[in-house]
Amino acid sequence: MIEPEEITRRLLALDPGLRPEAYYGESSVFYNPGGVAPLGIIFASIKEDDGPNDRSANLSRDSVYRFAFGISPETFEQRFGMIPARPPKGGVVSLPGYDPTRLDELMSHPIYGWMSWVQILCPTPARFESLQPLLAESLDLVRAKWSRRVHHVRDGRAG
Repeated sequence: MIEPEEITRRLLALDPGLRPEAYYGESSVFYNPGGVAPLGIIFASIKEDDGPNDRSANLSRDSVYRFAFGISPETFEQRFGMIPARPPKGGVVSLPGYDPTRLDELMSHPIYGWMSWVQILCPTPARFESLQPLLAESLDLVRAKWSRRVHHVRDGRAG
């Protein structure tokens, strides 16, 4: 298993605009070039404990953590067949054969799959390497979202 600190270090090396932040009990990485926004756009997160509305991955197991990030809806559908509906509060997404407790397997995030977020519990170094194209796609999506937000602010619009 690759350690969470190593994942964070590797993510931060992808772009100088990425910054680590503690966010809702998770170690998160935000895209925030120059630190000009309070947080920026979330790129990825590492969660090591179950939360009150998210116990589905059983992160309370010894040394189990979730690495999560967003991908494009198109890539999500190619990998998983469909984007699941948003679950009710306290619920999880519904996909055929879905078991959010499996280790070292890329799958829909149990809560944010409807937003094309994925999770992998305790990835091995080899599995983490295999995620690099998806992480590059995710970073491109975050940069584009940042650019749209910056242009909205410059144009005098909220957003």
